[in-house]
Amino acid sequence: MATVAENLVKNLHAHGIRRVYGIPGDSLNGFTDALRKQGDITWVHVRHEEAAAFAAAADAELTGDLAVCAGSCGPGNLHLINGLYDANRSRVPVLAIAAHIPTAEIGSGYFQETHPQELFRECSVYAEYVADPSQMPRLLEIATRTAIEKRGVAVLVIPGDVALAEAKSDRVVRIRPTRSAVLPSEDELEAAAQLLNGAQRITILAGAGTAGAHDEVVALAGKLNAPIVHALRGKEHLEWDNPYDVGMTGLLGFASGYRAMAGSDAVLMLGTDFPYQQFLPANAKYVQVDVRGEQLGRRHPVDVGLVGTVKETVPALAGRLAPRTDDKHLRDARDHYRKTRAKLDELATPAPADKALHPQFVARTLDRLAADDAVFIPDVGSPVVWAARYITMNGTRRMLGSFVHGSMANALPQAIGGQAAYRNRQIIAMAGDGGLTMLLGELVTLVQNRLPVKIVVFDNSSLNFVELEMKAAGFVTYGTDLQNPDFAAVADAVGLKGFRVDSSDQLEPALRDALAHDGPALVSVRTNRQELSMPPAVTLEQARGFTLYAIRTVLSGRGDELLDLASTNFRQLL
Repeated sequence: MATVAENLVKNLHAHGIRRVYGIPGDSLNGFTDALRKQGDITWVHVRHEEAAAFAAAADAELTGDLAVCAGSCGPGNLHLINGLYDANRSRVPVLAIAAHIPTAEIGSGYFQETHPQELFRECSVYAEYVADPSQMPRLLEIATRTAIEKRGVAVLVIPGDVALAEAKSDRVVRIRPTRSAVLPSEDELEAAAQLLNGAQRITILAGAGTAGAHDEVVALAGKLNAPIVHALRGKEHLEWDNPYDVGMTGLLGFASGYRAMAGSDAVLMLGTDFPYQQFLPANAKYVQVDVRGEQLGRRHPVDVGLVGTVKETVPALAGRLAPRTDDKHLRDARDHYRKTRAKLDELATPAPADKALHPQFVARTLDRLAADDAVFIPDVGSPVVWAARYITMNGTRRMLGSFVHGSMANALPQAIGGQAAYRNRQIIAMAGDGGLTMLLGELVTLVQNRLPVKIVVFDNSSLNFVELEMKAAGFVTYGTDLQNPDFAAVADAVGLKGFRVDSSDQLEPALRDALAHDGPALVSVRTNRQELSMPPAVTLEQARGFTLYAIRTVLSGRGDELLDLASTNFRQLL
């Protein structure tokens, strides 16, 4: 009879798993040795377990399939937690194997002892402890099914001695996801139709739940003469080939998206858990469609809530709606979007000779040169702003990131998972200098695993988005300076192809060469630290905050910072 670990690996292979991300350790020896013997599942060796979890999450998000990561006992699997939080909040199926100390020592305060099943409880949909070989492979089957069906993280905590014990069952089960269509009741659809038929100015707010429903949502917008505003995670699903798209709303969004929402008397929310209540009009009526009933009314009270999958619910609702002839709200939203888009594009220009580059220009140039099916992964912070505003979707491109959990340092490890899953696809990490240095060791992971990821570093020598938050709140910027190395030289030293860009005329040649390079490459771009990523609507509190920041900055003897800020952003006020 095989060991528990060997039976586990056989079942993972039957489930379709072809990669496991992690770092080995003595409590994982039974599992990693079973992988070695099995031979068909690749061990993707990373340099930090947090990266393993982020990589698995990206693998699962891009493929739609279950992905697996593993950590040894105590500190090893604790390092997984941040990436697992991200996976769980992004609703992607990940199985984490958390090795544990020897069974006989549990509860004794043994070396590296923790209680993983409790620690992982909040960042998972299933977390259980395998205390005896007789529980396997049944608990594996339950964990796998739960992760797949609930679209979240399942954690199996397995002591090293249990993994090495003789299995009590040699059962191997093949688990695959189910596909379901969920429709609201006839009465609920009719109530939603009546509300929308009685409204004058309808705006659609669409999120990640519209995946696969592009055509249905666009057709509905046409029938309602409704502008479509997308949340960040809805961008890749609805921005392209869509005459009704008027941009994004929220802290990173466009003025046009904000205006289309503010001018509505009815909002139709489709597959979105958009978190920023201040961007939702207070006096509008709300219809919300979500496959998870607990999401309804979570951000704003709804007048009609519909539990259903967007792809199936939208056509069912559309058949009950009266066609509209009045398109004034749509025309106003489109006109404002054209002006907003033109203004944003005007900012994506080269900087004067030998000056730090405008990050808008970097993102726009990257967008133009990248492949039609490229995957863009921006770091949390200002790279997300530039990606949201300047990277264009076309139905085959993808964009993912830590858009719900909001963790720094996501871009590089997520790129590892994306490239491991799709060896021949262009995977581009849009890294901040703070995010990159937080998990800088993962550059070596790219080289060791021969992953041809392309990294574009926005090097502004600061935690730039944190500085913007400080300025808006009236604080003098403090503790945000970064003394960075030459990232291109670092890349060359560890085995990547490094490129350094210090002026606008160097950008396109460097990006072209990096994207064409047969292997991992890094382009370090010196970007302007004082570039402001203006929100779609500036509140009175924010205006007061900037005024207070200016006064405090002058009084602290840093008036030159204000001059740099004004000269950099004067073009945004023209």
